[in-house]
Amino acid sequence: MKKTYKTLVISPHCDDEVLACGGMLNNRQDSKFVYYMGVDIFVNDVPVPHVGTREGRLQEVEAVSSFLNFDYHIGTNRVNEYKRESMINEITDVINNIKPEEIFIPNPAYNQDHQQVYESCLVALRPHDLNHFVPNVYVCEVDQYLLWGENKFEPNYFEAIDIEKKIEAYLLHASQVRSFRPPELMKSYAHIRGLSANVPYAESFKIIRQVKKLSE
Repeated sequence: MKKTYKTLVISPHCDDEVLACGGMLNNRQDSKFVYYMGVDIFVNDVPVPHVGTREGRLQEVEAVSSFLNFDYHIGTNRVNEYKRESMINEITDVINNIKPEEIFIPNPAYNQDHQQVYESCLVALRPHDLNHFVPNVYVCEVDQYLLWGENKFEPNYFEAIDIEKKIEAYLLHASQVRSFRPPELMKSYAHIRGLSANVPYAESFKIIRQVKKLSE
C-alpha cells in the first residue's frame, strides 16, 4: 500500500463497504481504497465458513472491487473477535501509508465488530504530529440498523447516488444477500434519504470532521 488515494473506506467486513457507502464509492471515479478488517471466523482456532467459503467471499470482493473500481486489502482480524487495542495501530498504518483526503468509517450501532472498528478509527484519526491528518472524516449509515430497534443516527451530509448501481454491487456479494436486508429495503431507504436532500436517492453520513482550505 505505497500508493496514495483520495478516498479511504474502513469496512469491518466484506460487504459493509457496499451496504454503508456503495453509492458514494460509485460516485468517486478513481483514487479510492477499501480496507477490510477481516473475513474469517475461527472456532477453537479452526477457521470456519461464514455464510459461504473464504474463497467464495474473496471472489465476491474481487467482483465488487472491479465493478466499483477500487483497490483493497483484507486484514487478518477474526470476525466477531475484533480487538480495539490491536486495530488502532493497524488503521493508523493504513492512513499513514495511503494519506487519504477523506475517510468513511462504520456506524457503531449494534454490531460488536463495528463498535470496535469505529472506536479504533476515532483514536487513529486524532490530530497527531506523527500521523497523517485526514481533513474529512465521515460516519456511514447502514439501512438495516433501522430494523433492530432504537436508531440514533443523525446525518448531516448527503450524497445523491445511483441506487441501481448500488443494488447491483450488493448482489455481487451474493452470500451476504439476506431476507432482513433485501434490495427493496436499500432502495426504499435511499429514497427516504433522497427526500431529505431533494434528490431521487441518497446515502447519508455524519460529519466527524470537515476541513476546508483557504483556497477552496
